[in-house]
Amino acid sequence: MGFKKDFIWGAATASFQIEGGAFEDGKGLSIWDNYSHEPGKVFQNHNGDIACDHYHRFKEDVAIMKEMGVKNYRFSVCWPRLFPNGVGEVNEAGVAFYNALIDELVAAGIRPFMTLFHWDYPAELQKLGGWENPKSPYWFEEYAELIAKRFGDRVKDFITFNEPQCFIGLGYCCGQHAPGYFMPLSATVPMSHHVLKAHGLAVKKLREFAPGCRVGYAPCADPRSPKTNSPEDIAAAKKAYFDISDDPARWAFNVTWWSDPVVLGHYPADGLAKLGQYLPKGWEDDMETIFQPLDFYAQNIYHSRTVEAADNADGYAEVTPVRGHAKTGIQWFVKPDALYWGPKFLYERYKLPFIITENGMSCHDAISLDGKVHDPNRQDYMHRYLLEYKRAIDEGVDGVGYFAWSLMDNFEWAFGYSERFGLIYVDYNTLERTVKDSFYWYKSVMESNGENL
Repeated sequence: MGFKKDFIWGAATASFQIEGGAFEDGKGLSIWDNYSHEPGKVFQNHNGDIACDHYHRFKEDVAIMKEMGVKNYRFSVCWPRLFPNGVGEVNEAGVAFYNALIDELVAAGIRPFMTLFHWDYPAELQKLGGWENPKSPYWFEEYAELIAKRFGDRVKDFITFNEPQCFIGLGYCCGQHAPGYFMPLSATVPMSHHVLKAHGLAVKKLREFAPGCRVGYAPCADPRSPKTNSPEDIAAAKKAYFDISDDPARWAFNVTWWSDPVVLGHYPADGLAKLGQYLPKGWEDDMETIFQPLDFYAQNIYHSRTVEAADNADGYAEVTPVRGHAKTGIQWFVKPDALYWGPKFLYERYKLPFIITENGMSCHDAISLDGKVHDPNRQDYMHRYLLEYKRAIDEGVDGVGYFAWSLMDNFEWAFGYSERFGLIYVDYNTLERTVKDSFYWYKSVMESNGENL
């Protein structure tokens, strides 16, 4: 069966990771602008002030995309570039930047997929409590309305949030990302509800002011894969994938708390049993707002964890990887079956057209003596993962798209510039772009619609 004729092949980036221009043209500060300037928070005190300088070099970057044959580009918008204070006065220079980028993409025949929020939260709103503030969903609603009104005539594909598990879990539960807080369940669970409510309000505004648009959602969580293909191990893997922890530092890293309300209209029963006591008063009244029809459901997937059936309270146990199991540069296990079991389990539960919005590999890339960047490990990684995704599609998953992470090397959050995920190499001193071997390999995959895999 293979990939559909209209399968969405693309590449992805995020605003803070590539744009730079952190203090230019009226842009406000984000929590990542502040956090990356706090000593010791980011690898070697790197920051996003310049990043890949996409803010000034977007035309060059779009031209490179066109050369690669990219037909679909997923990027995010920097909220404080449009609203320096998070709400209120609009920064027209920021609007002009995204208008110019969109126009450049459209002229190059590239379909824009716009993510509203990929972690660069306005610092001025964080001063008011950020996602902990009950007003926060309405701040996001105002932001979504502006995006729909200013860009919805050309952008027809929107994603509300990228990985709420991470920006809440890493930012507010275990202090590893901006703003670097360690907060209790009594604070972070209400925050999650406010994020979900913000999603619902945003979907309504996008549909109201960008008629005919398509709207999706891009959470994450490591899939669980069965040790064997026995019915018992498969059932154990599915249960493990959809279970929820009540560990204050780790509870956010799950699928169902973030996706059941959005797609099914209710919180999962085990989640309510463990966390429901922390939800804000009157939360039930928000469920109709949160539960908005979506055109597609997306996931960012990089690896999986193997489990087996076990005679314990959970009914499963995690299997320790064998010694010497392959890892990526960032030390994530190479687990191609993540793109089989993840889409399979998710599609069985949510039954929406499915897109992989991020998948890729950090490698120890360097420019070789011949002036090129040879990255066979990345090609092999993507090849293996795409074969597993194709297997899931052949078995009935309505997989409609795949976005490689990332278009170019960039600021990798707390890892700074130490990790390279890109199909394009960026020299962070000169900002020169050099396409990698994987750039040409992926070009051939897109041109053949995956037939050459």
